[in-house]
Amino acid sequence: MDRQGISPCGDLAERYQALLEVAQAISAQRDLDQLFRDLAHRLPRVVQVNFVDLSLHDPIKKMMRLHTIQANVPADLVGGHEVPIDDCPAGLVWQQQQPLLVPKLTEERRWSKVIGQMREDGTESFCFVPLTTARGRLGAMGFLSLQREAYSDADVEFLKQVAQQVAVAVENALAFQQIAELKDKLAKEKLYLEEELRTEHGFDDIIGDSTPLKKVLKQVEVVAPTDSTVLIQGETGTGKELIARAIHRLSGRRERTFVKLNCAAIPTGLLESELFGHERGAFTGAISQKAGRFELADRGTIFLDEVGEIPPELQSKLLRVLQEQEFERLGGTKTIRVNVRLIAATNRDLRESVEQKQFRSDLYYRLNVFPVTMPPLRERRDDIPILVRYFTQHYALRMKKNIQRVPATTLDVLSRYAWPGNIRELENLVERSVILTQGPDLQVPMSELQAHDRSVPLSSSTLEAAEREQIVRALHEARGVIGGPAGAAARLGIKRTTLQSKMQKLGIPRVS
Repeated sequence: MDRQGISPCGDLAERYQALLEVAQAISAQRDLDQLFRDLAHRLPRVVQVNFVDLSLHDPIKKMMRLHTIQANVPADLVGGHEVPIDDCPAGLVWQQQQPLLVPKLTEERRWSKVIGQMREDGTESFCFVPLTTARGRLGAMGFLSLQREAYSDADVEFLKQVAQQVAVAVENALAFQQIAELKDKLAKEKLYLEEELRTEHGFDDIIGDSTPLKKVLKQVEVVAPTDSTVLIQGETGTGKELIARAIHRLSGRRERTFVKLNCAAIPTGLLESELFGHERGAFTGAISQKAGRFELADRGTIFLDEVGEIPPELQSKLLRVLQEQEFERLGGTKTIRVNVRLIAATNRDLRESVEQKQFRSDLYYRLNVFPVTMPPLRERRDDIPILVRYFTQHYALRMKKNIQRVPATTLDVLSRYAWPGNIRELENLVERSVILTQGPDLQVPMSELQAHDRSVPLSSSTLEAAEREQIVRALHEARGVIGGPAGAAARLGIKRTTLQSKMQKLGIPRVS
């Protein structure tokens, strides 16, 4: 039959039936991969097609992305490829909004890379038609055949009708996808906020009864009801975040959100976006609008840990937020107003940083409205036994271990240690000790303290006494057995040969 007429693959009635089936497939599918898989298997009754693909225009990257490609012949096909608009037939169709017919692939000299990939799959001819709705140009739909001159003018008109229906389905599917992504984003933000609100923080989580700690808690009680900015200073691991949470919990903002951000943990290039958010297209990868931490903390409290690590170029913007309570998202022009209380923390000497021109003096004075200094653990030695018992109980419960006691000699050694890593170091040591302990008494690897302590050396007699007591107790619990899974060495978390060496050094006889 004439190539200008109806294709020999089907008469007019069959094509109307095919369009009806396309409409039914569209109504039943929101998954574009499955929809195009259906089309690849339905359309060959009325048109010679072996591959059906969907290429979408990415307005941010200014590329054409192969969203999906489906086949009714054996093929190893992968979507997701991105190609510059001028380097593919789909880009030309998207730009000109006209169908493109290539009857003989071997005679096509444009788009060498894409054409080469088509030839590898056995394609001999293709037709691309635009995917467009009343709302805009989405991309292009491709129909590829293993036969030359597979498509007549009538075929092209039919494929245009197919594409008109598919375009609406694609637009709806993309809209559903965007809604799903927004719902997921909101769910994550909601989860973040709820987790922060559900977490019980206050003085109940601040363990200790020493005089230095009591002085800090008194300061917290004084400043919490105000909206003043608080700067918490102290060494790493002293519990600055717990103090920040206590201030929030005792403030009038307790029913709102407590949002935290460790400024040292975020790459400099992303820190501005984390703090103030960004608009879609503000930078590569910004595929949607994002709210920053200051927006999340509106009418609540924001805690900026390691505030001394904020680079100079962002310090002026932070100062503006503190003074004016307003900012713009990255890549945006709209001014956003917030009502936020700031609590900052640092282990650096910010005054020294100001003198070295590394930190703005006006920002420092704005942060230093009410300074609170956390004492290091070596200045809270009375709190160490309380903390050891608390962490032991906490981790023993989590690991389902029946640890009933912490030996007095062990507490004595731990109380004498300088704890350069402060409470965090103590907690980590207790957790490790609970893991190693197999009996009712906490077994602490004393040799670690001796190896790492530099500032306040422990007396060898104190360490030996504590270590001797632990070994004797472990031997007794193991009924004199040194090796094996239930032996004293396993209970102490050391090798059998190491235990034998220590027993010989400390003059400990083997017991039964």
